[in-house]
Amino acid sequence: MATPAASRVLFSEAVRQVLLSWPVLQIAVDNGFGGVYGTQKADWMVDVVQQFFHDNADLQRGEVEDFLSDIMNQEFNTVVEDGSLPQLCDALLQMFSQWQQGALQTLRNTIDSLSQKKSERAKVTGPPPQSDEDEEDEEPQVMECEPSAPSVSRKADPPEEEDGWTVVKKK
Repeated sequence: MATPAASRVLFSEAVRQVLLSWPVLQIAVDNGFGGVYGTQKADWMVDVVQQFFHDNADLQRGEVEDFLSDIMNQEFNTVVEDGSLPQLCDALLQMFSQWQQGALQTLRNTIDSLSQKKSERAKVTGPPPQSDEDEEDEEPQVMECEPSAPSVSRKADPPEEEDGWTVVKKK
């Protein structure tokens, strides 16, 4: 049997693999949602999550979801609504249970499979940029207008403000 300190390191590595393979955290870090220290915040998150498990006995999925949701919201300005949070929490709870029961080889196998999966990073792509060449190929669009009646100039009423919103009314 591994020493308690060594097995605790193993659980910490399991938490690291789960969190760093989570697409929501990958996107938040890669796109700077956590500011310039996003990578350090992700590393810090690993430490506080594993400490959360060690400090609290018999955690339920809802407690872990709330904890992770709060961290993502406060540290990365990210609200997780893609349905991945319950799955992530289930994986963390399962690995913590394996660690508590001493099933360290099973935990190592899980870590190995996650580290292979980690290479598949989530990517966010925007619309393709429009190049100047595309614009040159297009013919200029011409807008056809029908002659209208002579316009009458009238003084417009100033917009009204209602609860901080500017309301423009048409007469």
